[in-house]
Amino acid sequence: MRGGALRRVLSTFKFIDLFAGIGGFHIGLSDAGGECVFVSEWDEAARVTYRHNFEDKSGELFMEADGRFAGDITAITSSPHINKLIPKFDVLAAGFPCQPFSQAGLRKGMDETRGTLFFDILKILEAKRPAAFFLENVRGLLSHKSANGASTMEIIRGQLTEAGYYFSEHLVKASDFGVPQHRPRLFIIGFRSKAAMSRFKAPEPVELGITLDQILGGRTDREIGFTLRVGGRRSGVQDRRNWDTYLVDGVERSIGPEEGLKLQGFPSWFSFPPGISETQAMKQLGNSVAVPAVRAYAVAIASALGFPN
Repeated sequence: MRGGALRRVLSTFKFIDLFAGIGGFHIGLSDAGGECVFVSEWDEAARVTYRHNFEDKSGELFMEADGRFAGDITAITSSPHINKLIPKFDVLAAGFPCQPFSQAGLRKGMDETRGTLFFDILKILEAKRPAAFFLENVRGLLSHKSANGASTMEIIRGQLTEAGYYFSEHLVKASDFGVPQHRPRLFIIGFRSKAAMSRFKAPEPVELGITLDQILGGRTDREIGFTLRVGGRRSGVQDRRNWDTYLVDGVERSIGPEEGLKLQGFPSWFSFPPGISETQAMKQLGNSVAVPAVRAYAVAIASALGFPN
């Protein structure tokens, strides 16, 4: 039972997993004592991987009649029945699409359709008024400006404040939480209660729990690996766009899904289902989150809300 291998704890809070990908947030928040009650992910291949790993543990999520394993979130947020379609929950988790804000992309931000998906998160926050949220994006969001010169982050800050939330922003590297991957990301942690916000304490960095040499099975010239991303695979160590090829014992070697799962900190029980190609698996990993970093912040959120973990 794959999902059964999640750390068994008494669920103390409920969360929803938006733009869920393959379930990095699900693992981190479950390990912190949470119970997932709603998922949204539109990509069919990612949905297959998600179901493959979590159906045994959270089978009720995948009952078609309940509609709690949803596809396109805009179909939910555009419905007048949004309150009925999403169960009551305490924490909203969302790694909303980062390509519009990434330095690797065209940086169109909110001028691009995917960039406006933040407002679907906002609609859910306003409709359901959960106790907290946990948002993740690329660090480029902090400096991004729209076509008219407006700061995208200032727009987001203003909207979250108007929705009644107190929040803090954190630049977090995967390598600060035990895995040898750079991966700088922006975490935005918010609470409806000012008291809960004041109790929130960002977790302290920890030492590496596994080395890049151990993951790649040989001697490398790097302590911290490149940031896993989508596209540009196997470009070679001399290519400025290289992110997945290393010199291992003096020989060029490109990482595959098994190494990618370790670089992202996924547990040993997590796997890709039969029929998922290596290219698709690497794409899913590039779109995922570093699980140990999410777990550490999830524990801090639960503690601020007064939930044991």
